[in-house]
Parts: sequence; C-alpha cells; structure tokens
Amino acid sequence: MHPAARLQFKRVMDEFVLWRAIAEDERPPAPAWWWGPAFELREIDLRLPAHWCGRLGLPDGATYAAGAKILRDALAGQTLVPWPYDFSSKVNSTDSDVRDLQPQPSDDSAFSP
Repeated sequence: MHPAARLQFKRVMDEFVLWRAIAEDERPPAPAWWWGPAFELREIDLRLPAHWCGRLGLPDGATYAAGAKILRDALAGQTLVPWPYDFSSKVNSTDSDVRDLQPQPSDDSAFSP
C-alpha cells in the first residue's frame, strides 16, 4: 500500500472519530472527501494498527478494507453532501485550518505592463 494512502486514511479516520462523537440527530452528513479513501482501500487486506481498530469499533486484526467499509457505510444513502464550512463548524478538525486557505497577495511585478 502506498504511504500516501495510509496517511490519507489516518486523517479521514481521525475526522470520522470526531464526527461520530457528535450526537446522531445533530451530526452533519459525512463529507464527500471521505469517498476517496473509502474506495481506494476497499480491497486492501493489510491489517490496521490495533489502536486504529479500536477507534473505528473494529476487532483487533481488522483490515484496511474493513475500515474503508465503515467509511462507506457512513456515506451510503446520503442525498446531501455538506460544504466544507458546514462540516467543519460541527467537527473540531485540526485539518480544517488547511482547508481554509487564505488568498495570497499577487505579485504582478513579474509581468511587464
């Protein structure tokens, strides 16, 4: 498995745990950016680290494919996908600062008039 896929799955899994901690009637729909890791790892039979299994509610020795199924199940049946700002307002994600990129000043001096 590619290291980037593992890293992406860990980031989504951390966010999933925070999302699941919200009361179900107050929980926003699962975000669309979970689809990528959920499908990319759907057939990966490598074992998840034991502490990840516990966080996802899976038995020790579960695979990435089982973890990806947890994500797909959270997404199944949704007819509405939240905008990133709607999702992050309910979930305290350490990753949300990265998604909220601020515009940078342009440097027009590189172009002649």
